[in-house]
Amino acid sequence: MLRAVILTAACIWLAAPSFAQLNFAEKLAKAPKMMTMEVNKAIMVTVELDFGKKIPTIAEALRQIQRLHQPADGRGRTFAIIDAYGQPTPEGKLHLSMHVSTEKPGTGTLVFNRTGEVLWQSKIVPAKNPDAQAFTGKNLTIHIDNGKGETFQVDGSGNPASVLEAKLKGTGQLVKTFWPEGAEREVTFIYSACGCPVKVVAKRVGSRTLRTKDQPVIFPDDPAAVATIQKLMRW
Repeated sequence: MLRAVILTAACIWLAAPSFAQLNFAEKLAKAPKMMTMEVNKAIMVTVELDFGKKIPTIAEALRQIQRLHQPADGRGRTFAIIDAYGQPTPEGKLHLSMHVSTEKPGTGTLVFNRTGEVLWQSKIVPAKNPDAQAFTGKNLTIHIDNGKGETFQVDGSGNPASVLEAKLKGTGQLVKTFWPEGAEREVTFIYSACGCPVKVVAKRVGSRTLRTKDQPVIFPDDPAAVATIQKLMRW
């Protein structure tokens, strides 16, 4: 089950030092409590960040958030942001939600580079489920809805050149006959340790598809997966 963490960036007064100028003890006191999560779980980290006069896009904002990994075995990463979305607030800040998936034991931390503020931190422990599998980063699953609330999995076993040239599992129907020209469909991608769905809305336009909304930003920590998705969807 997803859990929500609502955190608010510290206010910066003209006469007071910025968060980045505070000493380590003060930063630690302002940081969210170290939580404990199992591998293959997810959490939504929601924050309000002050970027000054110009509010960045979600993709730009994510580039200013540092991911710190301390894996127990000393190799690889401990978590990944799998999607993110948000909007400006009336106060001129950016309300940002980041969907975090835990991948391996160790610790994980998100830090706002502009201020040094710790946005989220967690100890990540092995999954209690003995059958839990480690995230390999090799499996991407795609589901497409039929416009009536039913979803169908795309069969990628034949290495199709695009999603429209693929078939649907269980029916054998080509996606290009299943997805009408000009129709909008919800497309779901699964590529994470938690197995969480990442959903976008896309429109069929000839031999390609187009996203009709620029949010959420999908798989910002996995550019190779994004490149594969863009190739298949022909974005």
